[in-house]
Formats: sequence, structure tokens, C-alpha cells
Amino acid sequence: MRAARHAPAPAPPRAPSARPAVPAPATGRIAVIGHRGAPYDHRENTLASLRAALEAGADAVEIDVRLTADRVPVLLHDPTLERLWGHDRRLSSLTYAQVEEATAGGVPTLRAALALTAEYPSARALIDLPDPAAAQAAVSEVHDSGATDRAYYCGGGLSMLAVRAADPAAELALSWCRTAPPRPELLARVRPRWLNYHFGLVTEDLVERAHDGGYLFAAWTTDTPRAARRLKRAGVDAVTTNRVPAVRAAL
Repeated sequence: MRAARHAPAPAPPRAPSARPAVPAPATGRIAVIGHRGAPYDHRENTLASLRAALEAGADAVEIDVRLTADRVPVLLHDPTLERLWGHDRRLSSLTYAQVEEATAGGVPTLRAALALTAEYPSARALIDLPDPAAAQAAVSEVHDSGATDRAYYCGGGLSMLAVRAADPAAELALSWCRTAPPRPELLARVRPRWLNYHFGLVTEDLVERAHDGGYLFAAWTTDTPRAARRLKRAGVDAVTTNRVPAVRAAL
């Protein structure tokens, strides 16, 4: 995958002055995050995909969480089952029992995914919320599963505001894919620990300014060693990828 050609992104605003600077990871090691697990080896957002990424050395797995009709948080990126499971039905119209039947149990619950990551003591779950309506249920499941110290959240502004309202102490990564930086007002309300940029926008200057502002910096989603090395030179703290072994080796 080649980096998209974008105009250089303006530097993000500094974090509010009352917010302490965030230290870089103590090890200095760039974290590698398996994007929906290992989707080139297994169907994305399945337990097999997550396990494959963790076995390949991922520090975390990024999982997409949505709600069924009976408000069970499950792993699915799309609003329907069509692309992955061949059923043109909206997840929000199906109970979890119906989803299990339609996919032969292939769509895991968030609870099951958190239980799997718990088998890997140093692993974390990065919970992506494409639908802000799933935030409260996802946060509740994380707390009920005793996973608050090994789960964090990413997504756009609306989703991150919903998580922040549900859990004032949650660790957040504000995802961004625009050349214009996040507004200071949004940053002040979300209070992210991470800025999570599309990898095609990343420059050394952008990362430096983010660090100076008190943020950790993550980049998504890149699969080539060449792009991974460029991100390393830029000074990022984490890289999300569909190809954990190749990117880990490049870093």
C-alpha cells in the first residue's frame, strides 16, 4: 500500500495548559497494533484474527464495536453483515441470538474479545467505535470485564466525546484524517492521550508538535515496511497495520 499524497497537515493545537505532558512509552518501543486482528490470515474482527495478530507479536489489537438490537456490543466494522458474512441485514435490526445464527457464531462479543486479550498479559484492546451510540455499552462491558487497565478507545470526535461522558478516566485516541488539525475546543472536551492520524498525513514536524503539546502519536493503517520505516523516522509511538509481522520487523 502506498502512502496517499496529501498536503502537509498543520500542527495540532497544544493540549490545554492545565493538562500535564504525556510521557512517551517507557520502553521507547513503537507499539504495533493489529488492525481488526490479522485480516489477511483470518476474517477480520473474529477471535481467530485477534489471536493470530497477538501470536505474531502485536502489542494491541484494534477492534470495531457496534450494538445488536438487544444492545449487545459485538465486533463488526460495517453496519450490515453483507460484506463479511453475506447477509444484507443491518446489525442494529438483529438480536445477538440472530447474529449468532446468521454467522454460525462467527461474530464475537466484546466480552469474548476482552477475555481473549487477557490471555496475553501485555496485550491491550483498542476499541474503535464507528457508531457513537455503542460507547456507553462498550465502556460498561470493559468495566464489567475488569479490563479498564488493558483497554482504550479510538474514533472520531463524536464517539470520543461519548466515551469521555461515560468514563472520565478512559484513555482515548482521537482519530484524524484531515489536513486541518483538531479544534482546540474539541481537544479540550475529549482530552485524548493519543492523536491517531492517517499515515499519509504524518510528518516529522507534525509528530514533534504533537509531542510538544503533550500527546502520544499513532498512525493508521499501513502495511508496507517502507511506510513503517518512514513513520519510525517521523517519531510515532504506535502504528496500526493489517500485517503485524512485516511492520514489526521494519520497526
